[in-house]
Amino acid sequence: MIVGTHETAPTGSRGEPVANTGSKGDDNGTPGRRPKERRPAGQPRRPRERGGGLLMGRPFGVPVYVAPSWFLVAALITWVFGGQLDRVLPQLGAARYLIALFFAVAFYASVLVHELAHTVAALRFRLPVRRIQLQFFGGVSEIEKESETAGREFVLAFVGPLLSLVLAGVFYLGMQGVEPGTIPGVLLAGLMISNLIVAVFNLLPGLPLDGGRMLRAVVWKLSGDPMTGTVAAAWTGRALAVAVLIGLPLATHAQGFAGDESPGGLNSVTDALLAAILAAIIWTGAGNSLRMARLRARLPELSARSLTRRAVPVTAGTPLSEALRRANEAGARALVVVDGQGAPTGLVREAGIVSVPEHRRPWVAVSTLSQDLTDELRLSAELSGEDLLENLRAVPATEYLVVEETGEIYGVLSTGDVERAFVAAMAGASGRSRGGSRSSVG
Repeated sequence: MIVGTHETAPTGSRGEPVANTGSKGDDNGTPGRRPKERRPAGQPRRPRERGGGLLMGRPFGVPVYVAPSWFLVAALITWVFGGQLDRVLPQLGAARYLIALFFAVAFYASVLVHELAHTVAALRFRLPVRRIQLQFFGGVSEIEKESETAGREFVLAFVGPLLSLVLAGVFYLGMQGVEPGTIPGVLLAGLMISNLIVAVFNLLPGLPLDGGRMLRAVVWKLSGDPMTGTVAAAWTGRALAVAVLIGLPLATHAQGFAGDESPGGLNSVTDALLAAILAAIIWTGAGNSLRMARLRARLPELSARSLTRRAVPVTAGTPLSEALRRANEAGARALVVVDGQGAPTGLVREAGIVSVPEHRRPWVAVSTLSQDLTDELRLSAELSGEDLLENLRAVPATEYLVVEETGEIYGVLSTGDVERAFVAAMAGASGRSRGGSRSSVG
């Protein structure tokens, strides 16, 4: 069974660094400078996706990828549906596999419509969507932020199964206009049934399915606490995984008796394997939903104010050795280059300082190790949680100037410090929930 759904994860929670580590220095220890990238005003630079698969297009500006595993399941669908066509339309011969391949592509196009429904709803609620990926068990829409209200969460989850139901209805109406037992009739019937299965399966009330997110929204609304909703939907998802693991093979076994067929054999083994795979995906997805929710609860601990290093202002011509002496005396761990009026103009890279041997530091000016300070590298000291991570991802750098609301210099924020704090938050969340890395059915 192949399903489609959507998932939401905190910024930077997929194992990638929350920001780039910067460009390498030259032979003299002077950090290289990255050429500026032109983009529309107000639009943040987004990191390049990796491991997404084959890029198929960008509907609504969201990249759609086809994972390599899709080709495996497309071949499987072609083989299975081709066998069914041989029983219904034996006159087709080998051409049945070409028709079966068309069915596989058409079905995944239906899954894409399911995912686009999530995407359009997310964009309507001003939630950024990282990408859509078609993969082995269907599709997934990666939405980067949580819904602000339980009502929006419910709508965002429900639109996917709703579109699958609509497609099932469309294919059913199409069946009324063709002869049963013909190629169009068989294809329309197959697409109607498969979309109905997608809709019904995704409406099951357990995370990570869409029905689980709908249950989460209902409990969130009643309790006023999104974490309570997540816990309820995640444990329901785990119960659902056990039910699938046990129930699907039992149903197949009972069907074998009812049809006077000998239970067991290859079909029983295949059904048991399918049940195990689906149960594992649902169980893991439910556990990961708990982990992500607990991680999200810990994200406010990541504040720019608490992670910022105290900085010492120095002029551009100050020797590095003298600048470091002043920093040590002041108990500071960062250097900010300022002009004659005390206005900050650059940030001295930590990597640049480390690359200069101690005996050369009296003859190296801090300006040769600094990065020009732009407005994009200025962060408010009040940033925290997802807002902080989103700003770091939008403009990758190694250091940022942190300022007060009045414009006064508060210090320098190092990406390395944020990454270590983020990893510690993830470890704390994982310690309370044994779900492993995030995954989802879809």
